Amino acid sequence: MPRLLHHKLDPQSRLVRLMFAEYGVALELEDIRPWTRDAHLLEINPAATVPILIEGGEPPVVGSLAVLHAIEDRYRPKAGGLIPEKPALRAEMWRLLEWVLIKLNDEVTRYILEEKIVKRDQGGSPDPSVLRVAKANLSEHLSYFEWLFATRHWVGGDVMTLADFGLAAHLSSLDYMGDVLWEKAPETRNWYARIKSRPAFRALLNDRVVGMPAAAGYADLDF
Repeated sequence: MPRLLHHKLDPQSRLVRLMFAEYGVALELEDIRPWTRDAHLLEINPAATVPILIEGGEPPVVGSLAVLHAIEDRYRPKAGGLIPEKPALRAEMWRLLEWVLIKLNDEVTRYILEEKIVKRDQGGSPDPSVLRVAKANLSEHLSYFEWLFATRHWVGGDVMTLADFGLAAHLSSLDYMGDVLWEKAPETRNWYARIKSRPAFRALLNDRVVGMPAAAGYADLDF
């Protein structure tokens, strides 16, 4: 069985878990705190980041993009996967997945995780000014996705792709911490309700971080 080194609220790890679950692959999880730079983690990945996939006699696969490609190579179902075959659809999927993994992460998610999770674990307190900027940036990102969902059923178009799970992974982490104002993003909320109801999402909705309860409505399918 493949084993994944991850953190429960790390969105890149959540994306990998969603892809495994959507492809029907059982997964052994090892929850770690990357910011502690544990020797076990550093031995595998000197950058001290997750996710990391460990499977059989294969070398560890490090980083979200490498792991996503490994899953696609090893486990893609015969009846279609999450990466479109048509070049135009695939290009749009990668464009929006990059938006989420880089732009949304660098402007929103990593700051909120740092302030609310990492600092708390290290005995510190969140910086309200950093959180205000991150939440303002999140509002701008949600405006863009509101515009997208006004004209398409899924993130990349008319079919669900890896970009949907990428966005859902980030929003689910932020939603756990109570930072998504869904009432201001009704189109995105409707999309999230659909993808949140998929069987692949069940394990994520059961996640809990010690000392930090999930926000109200986090696990509710009707929110």
